[in-house]
Amino acid sequence: MMDKIDIQYISNENGEKVAVIVPIDLWNDIESEIETQYLLKSPAMKKRLLEAKNCQNDLGMSLEEVRAELAI
Repeated sequence: MMDKIDIQYISNENGEKVAVIVPIDLWNDIESEIETQYLLKSPAMKKRLLEAKNCQNDLGMSLEEVRAELAI
C-alpha cells in the first residue's frame, strides 16, 4: 500500500462530505478486498480458495501472475 494516500473529499453546498476521489491503486485494493470477502462467505468457495492458496505446485501460477497476465 502507499505511504501517503492522496484522498480528495467532495463536499455539498453545506460543507458536508458526500464523496471521495481515491487513487486507482487504492481503489483496486478495495475492490479486491470486497471480492475476497464476498467469495469467502460461501463455505465451498472458502475451502477452494484456501486449498488453492496453500497449493505449492511449481506447475501453477500465483494469483498475482494470473491477474497480471489477464490484466485484471
